Amino acid sequence: MDVSAEQPAEHPAEQPAEAAHGVTTGAVARRLGVAPTTLRSWDRRYGIGPAAREDGRHRRWTPGDIAVLQEMCRLTSSGVPPAEAARAARAGSGPATAAAPAVPGEPAVPVAPLAPTAPARQPGSGNGLPFGHVRQECRGLGRAAVRLDSPTMDEMLGSLISEYGLVTTWEEVMVPTLHAVGRKWETSGDQYVEVEHLLSWHVSTALRRVSIAAPAGPRAAAPPILLACVPGEQHTLPLEALAAGLAELGLPARMFGAAVPPEALDQAVRRTGPSAVVLWAQARSTAHHALARHIADTAWGVKGARARSTVLLAGPGWAGPPPAPGMLRPGGLREALALLRGLCETAAAAAGAPPQRP
Repeated sequence: MDVSAEQPAEHPAEQPAEAAHGVTTGAVARRLGVAPTTLRSWDRRYGIGPAAREDGRHRRWTPGDIAVLQEMCRLTSSGVPPAEAARAARAGSGPATAAAPAVPGEPAVPVAPLAPTAPARQPGSGNGLPFGHVRQECRGLGRAAVRLDSPTMDEMLGSLISEYGLVTTWEEVMVPTLHAVGRKWETSGDQYVEVEHLLSWHVSTALRRVSIAAPAGPRAAAPPILLACVPGEQHTLPLEALAAGLAELGLPARMFGAAVPPEALDQAVRRTGPSAVVLWAQARSTAHHALARHIADTAWGVKGARARSTVLLAGPGWAGPPPAPGMLRPGGLREALALLRGLCETAAAAAGAPPQRP
């Protein structure tokens, strides 16, 4: 799937049909990176709506309508109140195109046509966030984050997970947007801290919803997988994504979260006898090699049938040689899920449990 920020030029045969009939609200929302409910709200409250409605009910947006929406997105993202942004967007500037009045009784607004191929930086596409070449949905999510628009972020994240799946949404939308906001915060003094916190919260919420909605797997199908951040590590979102992915697969997991003390993790391993332990380290300064070796060496069970857990070293903090042989270091969420599924199936087979659902 293409992850470039550039949008491909529309097929020539499709352009006349779009120009003649317009596009739906859902298609416009995906193109601009906003929630459909936001577009309907702007139409109802501020008159930023389509020039035509199919059968008098269904919205059909023309290139001129979409250009007004682009300006509305740019202005609201820069902090202009919606009502004021709507007036400015309707007042427009640039080459005129045929467009019906945005509000009954007002003159038609001259607006710029929508270019078939999006420019490198569309109006309001990133609000100065250092995205580079990413999916267009990243820019939409970034705009909503900068606006501190919680409802739009919630709707976008839920829709993206439903349409593309958890792994693709995490790797191609969530992570690039989080990185862009983080880089902006690092280079802007104390600005954008609130944006990063709110975006992280909504990403976490979306991941938890996946875990909650996933059907429960067999309780005793296999020993659980333990997920823990090493001591001193506060970055939990990657482990939350992994927990959501495991829930989707019906694999048992125990999520211990940030900065787990060594003694607590040791007790959890001895009490649960996990098939695998995932240790997350964001930075080399937090990667705890001695703890990883200790967990790998911890055995449980009756004498003569002692067992040990496989240790997965997750995160960039574990770069370099592993602390001990036999430890696995997945390259991302997709690979980690594949490895853990294999380990769980092996453990379940050894215990005589039924296989996990496909």
